[in-house]
Amino acid sequence: MNHQQFTIKGLDCPDCARSVERGVARLEGVTLCSLNFTTETLHVTGDVEPDAVIARVRELGYDVAPVVKAQPEPPPTLLRFMLSRRETQLALIGLLLVLPGIVLHEVLRWEAWWIDGLALGGLALVGPLVARNAWRTLRTNREVSIDALMTIAAVGAVIIGAYVEAGLVMVLYAIGEALEGYTASRARHAIRSLLELTPPTATLLTATGEQVVPVAALRPGDRIVIKPGERIPVDGTVAAGSSLVNQAPITGESRLIERGVGDALFAGTMNGEGSLEVIVARPAAESAVARMIHLVQEAQERRAPVQRFVDRFARYYTPLVVALAALVAVVPPLLFGQPFWNPAPDTFGWLYRGLALLVVACPCALVISTPVSIVSALSAAARHGVLIKGGAYLETLARVKTVAVDKTGTLTTGKPAVVALRAVGCSAPDAAPVGHCAACDELLALAGAVERRSEHPLAHAIVSAAASRGLPLPPAEQVRALVGKGVQGVVNGNEVLIGSHRVFDQTLAHDEWHCLAAKHDSQLGRTPLMVGVDGRYRGTITVADTVRAESRSAIAALRDQGLRVVMLTGDEPATAERIAGELGVDEVRAGLLPEDKAQAVSELRQPDSAVAMVGDGINDAPALASADVGIAIGADAGGTTQAMETADITLLGGDLRQLPFAVALSRRTMRTIAANVAFSIGIKLLFIALVLVGLSTMWMAVLADVGASLLVTLNGMRLLGFRGQS
Repeated sequence: MNHQQFTIKGLDCPDCARSVERGVARLEGVTLCSLNFTTETLHVTGDVEPDAVIARVRELGYDVAPVVKAQPEPPPTLLRFMLSRRETQLALIGLLLVLPGIVLHEVLRWEAWWIDGLALGGLALVGPLVARNAWRTLRTNREVSIDALMTIAAVGAVIIGAYVEAGLVMVLYAIGEALEGYTASRARHAIRSLLELTPPTATLLTATGEQVVPVAALRPGDRIVIKPGERIPVDGTVAAGSSLVNQAPITGESRLIERGVGDALFAGTMNGEGSLEVIVARPAAESAVARMIHLVQEAQERRAPVQRFVDRFARYYTPLVVALAALVAVVPPLLFGQPFWNPAPDTFGWLYRGLALLVVACPCALVISTPVSIVSALSAAARHGVLIKGGAYLETLARVKTVAVDKTGTLTTGKPAVVALRAVGCSAPDAAPVGHCAACDELLALAGAVERRSEHPLAHAIVSAAASRGLPLPPAEQVRALVGKGVQGVVNGNEVLIGSHRVFDQTLAHDEWHCLAAKHDSQLGRTPLMVGVDGRYRGTITVADTVRAESRSAIAALRDQGLRVVMLTGDEPATAERIAGELGVDEVRAGLLPEDKAQAVSELRQPDSAVAMVGDGINDAPALASADVGIAIGADAGGTTQAMETADITLLGGDLRQLPFAVALSRRTMRTIAANVAFSIGIKLLFIALVLVGLSTMWMAVLADVGASLLVTLNGMRLLGFRGQS
C-alpha cells in the first residue's frame, strides 16, 4: 500500500476535478483517491502503478505529472492564458465565426444562409473537442458530464434548425470554461506566491571570502551575510551586527523589529539598513515560511463542511435537472398537445425548452463558489501571520461565541519583570511604582550584582531591569544560595542578602510601611524580594509576570465582536484576578491543572455555538484538543514550530490582536460563501423559470452560467484583500 501524488493540468472547474477523481478511483488497486481543484494535486493510495494513473488521467483528456517542488511562475495575462491552449484558440476563432449570428440573427432577427454557415463552422471547430471529452468521461466513468449535456444540447439545436444557437452554445461554453480556468489559476497563485518571499541565492562566508550560493545548498551552522535591504533566505540566529527587520510577511507584525546578536530571524523577512552575519539554523526546506506554505497547501485540501455539502448537492442537482429536461421535452406534447418542435421563429417548442434546461444544468457556478472563497481566505490569513490548517477550522471559528485564553505566556509575557522598587531613603516613594532615584538605582545595582550569578527566573528579571537602566553592576564574591531563604554575596566588601518577606520577618527588621507594601504585593500575586546590606534593611524589589502590551486591545476587540472571553490559569486566584482586572475579561477560572483546563473548555461549550481555546501549544495541549478550535501563540522560532504542529490555528507573530482579525475573516468568509451559493442557486432557478415559460434561449442560459461562475469566483477572491478593521 503506497501513497502517490500527481499534479493535474487543464482543470477549469471543480466538475473537471471530480471527473478525474472518479476515473482514477475506478482503477484496480486504488483504495483511496482525491483530487483538490484548488491545488491541482491528485492523491492516490493503493497498489497501483504510477503509469496506470497517468494513462487514466490522460485518457480523460488532462495532462499529468508527478508532484515536483518548483518556484512558482507569475500568473499569465488573460490573453496569454487563452492563447496557450489549443482548445481555447479554436474557441476564440469560433467566437469570431458566430459573432455575426449574435448581432444579425439574435438581435436584428436577420435570416441568411451564410450566417448559419458561419455558426456551423464555429460549432465544427469546438464541438468535436467537447464531444470527445464527453465520450471519454462516459466510457471511463460511466457518467454523464457537463460536456455531454452541452453536446446533446448543440446536436438537438442542429436537429431543430437552430444553427446559430448550436454554435453559440458550444463556443460560449468553451470560452466560459477557459475563463473559469483563468480565474482559478489566479486564485491558486495566491498561496504559491508566498514562495517568492525567499530569495533563490544567499551570500555564504567562507575561509576565502564571500560566495554566492543557492539557498538550497545552505546547511545548519553555515555563516551567511545579509546586506541592507535584502530578504533573509533561511531561518537563523544573528552572530554579528544589528538591524531593524520587517517580519510582516511571516508574523503579520506591522512594526519593524530590532534584531541583534543572539536573536532569531525568519526566512522571508526583510532586513533593514544594518548588515547582519547569520548562523543558519535549519535547511531552507525546513524554514518557518516553508512549513507555513506546506501547511496552508494541506489546509486547502481539507474541505470545509459547507464545501462538502455543496459538492453533495451538485452531485444530485445535475441528474435531477437532466430528468426534468427530459420530462419538459416529452410530457407537454404527449399529454397536453403542446408543440414539440418550434412552431415559429420567435416561439419555442418543448424540445427546445428541454434542451435549454440541459444547458441550465451546468453546476459550475455552484461548485466553484465555496473552494475559491476558502482558498482566498486561507491565503489572506497566511499573509497576515495567521496559519489556519483547513476550511473546517475557518468555518468553526465563525461559529465561536466563547474564547478561553490561557494566562501565562498568552495574555502575559510569561517572564517575570521588576514592577516596583522601594528603597530606604527614596526621594519620591510615591512618584511611581518603579522608583527612579539614586537610592533605588543603588538598590537595584547591588541586587543585580549578586543575582547575576544565579540562573533563577527572578534573578534574570532583576539583572534585566538593571541593564535597561544602564546601571553598572559591580563584581560579587562568595555568592551562594541559602536553601529556603534566598541568595547571599559580597559586593564591594558589603554582605548583601536577598530573600522573601517571610525570611526578613524572621531574620532582619524592616519598617512597617515597607512591610505593609510587601504584604499588599503578595495579595496581588506579585513576588516581593527584600534586600539587606550588612544586616540592615535597604529596600524591596517586587517582581511579577507582566501583561502583554497588546492583550488589552485584543480582549477589547474580541468583546466588541460579541465574544465572551474566559481566562484559564493554573495560578492562584489573587494573581489571576489582578491580571483579569487589568484586561477586562468576562470570567476567571484559576488554580487549574492541564486536565482541569480541558474540563473547563468542555463546560463552556454551548449546543448552538463553538468554543475556541488560545494557549502556547505545549502545556495547554489537553485544552487545545478539547476545544472546537485550538489556537496557539507562536512568539519565536521554537514556539512557532511547536504551535504549527499541534494547533488548528496559529498566530505566528505571537500577537493576540491577530485573533480578532481571524474571527472577522472567518465571519466574512462564511457570509461570502452564503452569498455565492444563494446567487448561484438563484440564477439557476431564474433561468429554469424563464426556460419553462419560453423567455430564455440556450445561448442566454450559457452566458448566464458563465457570468455567474465568474462573478462568484471574483467575489470569493475579494477575500484575498481582507484586512479587518483598522
